[in-house]
Amino acid sequence: MEHLFNILIPVALAGVVLSLGFGLYALFRGGDFGRSYSNKLMRLRVVMQAIAVALLVAGAWWRHQG
Repeated sequence: MEHLFNILIPVALAGVVLSLGFGLYALFRGGDFGRSYSNKLMRLRVVMQAIAVALLVAGAWWRHQG
């Protein structure tokens, strides 16, 4: 199970970085694209951060148990 956390945590962190990058790009690009996508991408970033934090906590708990 520990090996699974070693894979999922970097994937979740990469998802946070990508959604943040695309969200900032949409925000600074402006126009119709920015209006329709920047808020959605920032909401996605928050969800991805929650998943990443949950995985980090679960991984730390799993290591402490073993």
